[in-house]
Parts: sequence; structure tokens; C-alpha cells
Amino acid sequence: MKIRKGDTVIVISGSEKGKIGQVLRVFPDTQMVVVEKVRLIKRHTRAGRRGGQTGGIVEKEAPVHSSNVALIDPRTQQPTRVRSRRLPGGGRERVAAKSGDSLEKA
Repeated sequence: MKIRKGDTVIVISGSEKGKIGQVLRVFPDTQMVVVEKVRLIKRHTRAGRRGGQTGGIVEKEAPVHSSNVALIDPRTQQPTRVRSRRLPGGGRERVAAKSGDSLEKA
């Protein structure tokens, strides 16, 4: 999967189309990602005896399939695909297909 935790993505299809957020979690086996403030669901929780957990309605993010999100290009702030480039030392880095900029965190 080419999307990683901490990437800024935009939702490109579905009811949440156009929303932008950071990836909080990645599930590579099911190809799902959890994006901040996207696809919010409500869960009714029961109060726990230990830890002082209170009951009530909790709002949290649900996973979205990775094909429904696109990475945001750091230079143009537009959706882009991801390519990989070989480094001289033998490693690889992720690169935005539109601008050619590196997506690795400095």
C-alpha cells in the first residue's frame, strides 16, 4: 500500500468526497485507512467499572478503503498518485507523480 500513517489525503469518492485529513491508522491486510474527521460514526458505550470510564455516545472515525482516497501533493496541494524512486544508496523513496517531489518526511 502506498499510503502511510501521517499522510495528508483527500477523499475522492463516496459520501465524504472532498474532505481532507491526515491518515491516523492503516490496515494493509484489508487495504483500509482511517482518516481524521472523515466517516464519523457513533458508538454507544457502556460505563466501565475500572478506570472510571463513563458511558455515553462516542463519535469516532471508521475505516475507508484506500482506493477512495488520494494523496495530496505537497507542492501543488492537488490529489496525486504515488510512484517510487530508487535512491543512489540502494533504498527507495515515495514520490508524487504530478510534481516529482519526495513524500518522505524530513
